[in-house]
Amino acid sequence: MRTPRQLLGRIVTRSGIAFMQSLALLPLRWTRALGVLLGFLLYLLVGSRRRVVQTNLALCFPELPEAGRNQLTRQTFVYFAQAWLDRAWLWHAPRAWVQRRVQLTGSLDELVGDDPTVIFLPHFVGLDAAWAGVALQMPRPSTTIYTDQSNKLVDRWILRGRRRFGNLRLFGRAEGVKPIVTALREGQPLYLLPDMDFGPDDSVFVPFYGTPAATVASLSRFARLGRAKIVPLLPRLTATGYTVEVLPAWPNFPSDDPVADTALMNTRLQEYIRTMPAQYYWVHKRFKTRPEGEPSLY
Repeated sequence: MRTPRQLLGRIVTRSGIAFMQSLALLPLRWTRALGVLLGFLLYLLVGSRRRVVQTNLALCFPELPEAGRNQLTRQTFVYFAQAWLDRAWLWHAPRAWVQRRVQLTGSLDELVGDDPTVIFLPHFVGLDAAWAGVALQMPRPSTTIYTDQSNKLVDRWILRGRRRFGNLRLFGRAEGVKPIVTALREGQPLYLLPDMDFGPDDSVFVPFYGTPAATVASLSRFARLGRAKIVPLLPRLTATGYTVEVLPAWPNFPSDDPVADTALMNTRLQEYIRTMPAQYYWVHKRFKTRPEGEPSLY
């Protein structure tokens, strides 16, 4: 039997999902305007997360004056909120609307055929649009690694949304490497999002904007085990929806040195971030795990 607190939590969750479903049918400009309002509210009210963003930006962009970093912080919260609300139409609006709003561009030939392919999808705010854009235009079976949400109702909602188009198979981290590599070698592209701080296990310290950052070496590892090419995918939030750019496969990757490969990944990620700095996921504590003996940066 559920406690009153659990019942209240379910009511709040179901109400939130119902709100997103209703939001799906609004004109995009209305949804984006609501995102601006929500972003500013988050910026003003969620001080702990605002300080995380400010710390990240101070570490990564020390050349920017404080006023510039404050403006970038506000923009980050707005883009974060707009992208979150965009899940309403990505997951619930008519298919034709999503096709019109999400445009796939760039080296599309990299995703054609059955060559083993690891898709490097960094944590830009539009990553959910990236799933949809590729699946709508190229419904090739693909895989990714998924961490279950603690709220089971939210978990099911997210899974349904990300599986709405195409054929996306999700592996839990507990399932290990073997089934992922098998699928990769069979020609199912693997979406990999290795640019967060997942703790010290299986991580190496490599520079990210000059600061040692705990980074999993999975991009190099899966490319080597799957004999796969690396194809970056860059989603960009625009006034009319999203553009999802497919970049050419990285040449000469992986090498025999996974640490050097991981450092190169961070270097290239910095180049991508430079084109849209406010759309990166700065709300994450990217430098939470520190080398032994070094103090917390947060």
